[in-house]
Amino acid sequence: MTAWATTRRNLIGGMVALPLLGLPAIVRAAEPDLAQLQDMTGNARPIGPEERRARLAKAQALMKANGIGAVLIEPGASLVYFTGIRWGRSERLTAAILPAEGEPCIVTPFFEEPRTRETLAISAEVRVWPEDEDPLKIVAGFLKDRKLAGLPVGIEETVRFFAIDGLQKNGLRVTSANPVVRGCRMIKSPAELALMQLATNITIAAYRFVYARVEKGMRQRDVSALMDAATRKLGGDPEFSMVLVGEGAAYPHGTKTPSPVSDGAIVLMDCGCNVMGYQSDVSRTFVHGSASVEQRKVWDAVAKGQQMAFAAAKLGAPAGSVDDAVRGYYASLGYGPDYKLPGLSHRTGHGIGLDGHEPVNLVRGEKTPLAPGMCFSNEPGIYIPGSFGVRLEDCFHMTEAGPKWFSTPPVSIDQPMG
Repeated sequence: MTAWATTRRNLIGGMVALPLLGLPAIVRAAEPDLAQLQDMTGNARPIGPEERRARLAKAQALMKANGIGAVLIEPGASLVYFTGIRWGRSERLTAAILPAEGEPCIVTPFFEEPRTRETLAISAEVRVWPEDEDPLKIVAGFLKDRKLAGLPVGIEETVRFFAIDGLQKNGLRVTSANPVVRGCRMIKSPAELALMQLATNITIAAYRFVYARVEKGMRQRDVSALMDAATRKLGGDPEFSMVLVGEGAAYPHGTKTPSPVSDGAIVLMDCGCNVMGYQSDVSRTFVHGSASVEQRKVWDAVAKGQQMAFAAAKLGAPAGSVDDAVRGYYASLGYGPDYKLPGLSHRTGHGIGLDGHEPVNLVRGEKTPLAPGMCFSNEPGIYIPGSFGVRLEDCFHMTEAGPKWFSTPPVSIDQPMG
């Protein structure tokens, strides 16, 4: 039995007999041999109360500067960021109100109050609503009590319409909370950067483990399952592990007809995990066996494009100028132009942090100036429909001295993991 056959058997389980009953049953088999991998998160430090207080203070300063009385936030990354509450969205509203002055308020269903308090990581008032009452009336009441109802309520950009509509029906004005929420979340603290660095280190370590074990005949889902298993053993929580093979790599997110690994086939992996909520996002492209002249040519062009994007990421430069630099280079090679194929059909990069994709993007026309603490993916692929595609992705963050990699890009198709 080959090494892959053994690993596959261990990953997906097998049919065994139940000796007492004489009946077959599917059982969960052991994990693949991950003994060499050790948990890397032992020294990870969670976001502490002092940092959360600083986040609220910054948000309140931005509210005052923008004439906003309070910010309404539904469950999601922004709620975690400001309050520590991890919550699912449903038709029952649970939300945070961050006032321009004083302590925040959490509005939640009456029966959810104990669980809400268990997850709350800041000092906040909790107001509950019975099932037969309007939760937005509770929000409006809080703002009136705080004498903030005369100012517009900032709406975090993922808040659903029914909440906005409910505020307006209760006589409140609304506006975008982007100047406040983006103004806080886009600039990462040293503690956030440390967690993102750790998540990236885990992803790179998992890649190196998996790359050495990719064999001919493996299905895309087999490689993905191995990547997830390695990530978990290393201490990360897998977010995604996309694997594209051959022509499937010509389409950034693949097709419905995946191909198995074969000799001479491109293998494009796009994987990430999170550590205490903070995410990594790394892509690697390699060839199983020997690379062709055309595969090498495209891989080298993508690698140079990635370095050009990094060089263009200068403090104060518009975020869109990074995309412009790469797209201009690719056009000089005959790709595109613009977002046309063969070439780069998607943006050069996206913001990253608690969300895998968050504002702002490295995309044409984005005028937000690059500033210390901003974090981005750098992934300028080249895709050739009907043939193959190459994507190399590493994330970086802006420092006072310019951009700094979370992971070091590979320099050769023959050494794709560095």
